[in-house]
Amino acid sequence: MSSPSVNSRRTRSDKERNRSHILDVATEFFAEQGVDGPMHDIAKRAGFGPGTLYRHFPTREDLLAALLEARWEELFARRDAIQQNESDSAAALHAWLQALSDYVTVFDGLPDPLRAALSVDTSPLTHTCEALVETTSQFLVSAQRDGRAHPWVGARELFLGVLAAVWVGGAALADEASTHAFRALIRTGWEVPSGQTAG
Repeated sequence: MSSPSVNSRRTRSDKERNRSHILDVATEFFAEQGVDGPMHDIAKRAGFGPGTLYRHFPTREDLLAALLEARWEELFARRDAIQQNESDSAAALHAWLQALSDYVTVFDGLPDPLRAALSVDTSPLTHTCEALVETTSQFLVSAQRDGRAHPWVGARELFLGVLAAVWVGGAALADEASTHAFRALIRTGWEVPSGQTAG
């Protein structure tokens, strides 16, 4: 007969394995269907009942937050590489915003729940957004200190600008050049060209 401690370890192991499997299936599902795909379809594809899915991830936002946090290591490796290899603070900020754009385009429709999370304190995605805004602020402060970014620009607005550019790229009237053009417009808004004075 198994001891309580053995049963407890087995239960934790089963829960961790189920959670990991759900995340793998959800990654594939959202990549195919976008973030608005039905949650019960994720459970079905994973081979679980809806109750198992919702015990691990009570809401869609909980699931999205877990998926995004699982990709933090890759994103922050890019952050570290930018910090180590880019001496121009404006170029570093631009590179970080590009990395951020790549991060939030992993699933179609992701900008909408992230934008919504910025306006509430209760969303599981709020912590994700705050971490991304904080890192953006670090790059922005460096550029502002060097006179390469306008002092009135905020990290939150830059983050929203990234989300807006992603949205523009998916709009019905957009073409292949739309996202690039919108990012360029945003950059001309925050960047102070070398040799000019920030205002």
